[in-house]
Amino acid sequence: MTLRELAGERWLTVPNALSFVRLLGVPLFLWLLLGPQADGWALVVLVASGITDWLDGRLARALDQYSRLGELLDPLADRLYTVATLVAFLIRGIVPWWVLVLIIGRDLVVSLALPLLRRKGYLAFPVLYIGKAATLNLLYAFPLLLLAQMDWAGADIARPFAYAFTVWGVALHLWSGALYLVQLVRSPVATA
Repeated sequence: MTLRELAGERWLTVPNALSFVRLLGVPLFLWLLLGPQADGWALVVLVASGITDWLDGRLARALDQYSRLGELLDPLADRLYTVATLVAFLIRGIVPWWVLVLIIGRDLVVSLALPLLRRKGYLAFPVLYIGKAATLNLLYAFPLLLLAQMDWAGADIARPFAYAFTVWGVALHLWSGALYLVQLVRSPVATA
């Protein structure tokens, strides 16, 4: 989509405003985790991000406020939160380095495959439910990982759930990436 097409589109919508607020929350989240290490407040920002992520999609459907800008902002916010959370967790010692490498590495491989897909005439990979399940698992894993490392009575209860959702999320994320690559190899050249 060109800037001219984007300018001609309705972009001031409630879902887009929520996505924009989510984007603004990324630096706040990072500062809370890495600056004062205010994990409770960082958890609030992370949970609010998850709620607004769900809400913007729901409102886009309910209010018929789909937009191309929204299609760009929503996954951008998702990716930024994922990368920011993983990097901050790595710095803080909450997750090992291989979790970051596997998740971001998979995203890089799939991103590098997009030009090949576009040469075949397709704009993007179709959404896979396995990918949605991976994201959902990681959305549960991140707050649970924060809860598991905080100094409170429920940390020992949160820890196994945090690890389980992390492992399931990483495994499903890798599986969806492999399926995207299989789709790329099997996709025929699109005809007009």
